[in-house]
Amino acid sequence: MPKAETETRNSRLIPLTKWPEYHPWPNVGGLRHMAFHRDENGFAPAFLKVGRKLLIDEAVFFECCRKVGAGK
Repeated sequence: MPKAETETRNSRLIPLTKWPEYHPWPNVGGLRHMAFHRDENGFAPAFLKVGRKLLIDEAVFFECCRKVGAGK
């Protein structure tokens, strides 16, 4: 099994409002900003909308951070 597929399979889906229980950065306000502009900032794959709930795929979020930080 490819490494990327394994990482995604082990990833958690964290509700946006519960993110601070798992990670100190970014705060909820920062996440809301990132989610609102997700199509422009490269974070679209990390956010999953289920009904009115916004979930964050933890592994994909940090992968997006690496890509955006590296300028890719």
